[in-house]
Amino acid sequence: MTDLSLTVSRNISAPVETVFNAWLDPAMLAKFMAPGPGMTVPTAKTDPVEGGRFDIVMKAGDNEIPHSGTYKEISPHSRLVFTWESPFSVPDSTVTIDLVEAHGGTDVTLTHVKFPDEENRNNHEGGWTAILANLEQIAA
Repeated sequence: MTDLSLTVSRNISAPVETVFNAWLDPAMLAKFMAPGPGMTVPTAKTDPVEGGRFDIVMKAGDNEIPHSGTYKEISPHSRLVFTWESPFSVPDSTVTIDLVEAHGGTDVTLTHVKFPDEENRNNHEGGWTAILANLEQIAA
């Protein structure tokens, strides 16, 4: 394992509060946490407090892929930090989402650290890019 990381950014045409709350609302997560074409999220649960957990099941065809984590930091309308646990992650994999009001919307910067290899990091980069695009579609 290396300390590989990735950062993806996007301006979303929605208020920062809307974008922030979408990451903590299970109904909203179920709408945008699909990293590939044809994927769905049949299950999304959150306990949005620091130390609380989330569980998301992404589905591709008949394949269900569980994702979960612990909220490490919840700074309303500006930052979220959570662990990222999936069949493709390594211990201490962490996602940080920074939000800033900008250009009549919200600049979202997502940083994910700790990957087993470059291929895994690159796959996650594509997935997170798609997720932010999905978020823009439902939040705007």
